[in-house]
Amino acid sequence: MDAKELIARRVAEEIQPGMLVNLGIGLPSMVANFVPPASGVYFQAENGVIGLGARPPEGMEDPHLTDAGGGFVSAVPGAASIDSAMSFGLIRGGHLDMTVLGGLEVDAKGQLANWKVPQKMVPGMGGAMDLVTGARTVIVAMLHMAKGQSKIVQECTLPLTSLRPVDLIITDLAVIKPIKEGLLLCEYAPNSSIEQVIESTEANLIVSDEIKPMFSSSSNQQ
Repeated sequence: MDAKELIARRVAEEIQPGMLVNLGIGLPSMVANFVPPASGVYFQAENGVIGLGARPPEGMEDPHLTDAGGGFVSAVPGAASIDSAMSFGLIRGGHLDMTVLGGLEVDAKGQLANWKVPQKMVPGMGGAMDLVTGARTVIVAMLHMAKGQSKIVQECTLPLTSLRPVDLIITDLAVIKPIKEGLLLCEYAPNSSIEQVIESTEANLIVSDEIKPMFSSSSNQQ
């Protein structure tokens, strides 16, 4: 599997049956491909859909059925279209069990920067600020490095999305959990190693006493 698929598969393992989950645009939207439809999970998008499914086959796209980034999606039985006020009421009211977002940087405190690169045009923050603040669990799904530089940094240089620390960081190299003492390295990816993860990470990592390979007890790996 490629790096993005690996990340999406690992994130899917964190999703429990019956959850209401928001998936951010880009890589996080791939997670829906690896959650069994029979699990009773409903995916939400802040543009006003509950019950998003995986991307439809080519030629079956519906221009009226998209995620918040405009990407084509399908709908599962029981899906609903809602207005933006209700959608953000769910987010801000703390009714989302989980949100999965992409990231530009995450720092040693677990704080996320994912919406703006200075001096570059951006459409706006969208729902990211509300999602990080309001969801019960926040997972960042992103590549570990960009252009040879670690995206897990000692201190963010980009504008923060929220002051709230995220709950889990899942990359193509590792699973890292922000805790009070710092960033706890919990898992390392296939074809990686503890040493490689540490070398590829700018921020200091605390190696868990129970560290294990990613997917070591997975039922989702294929």
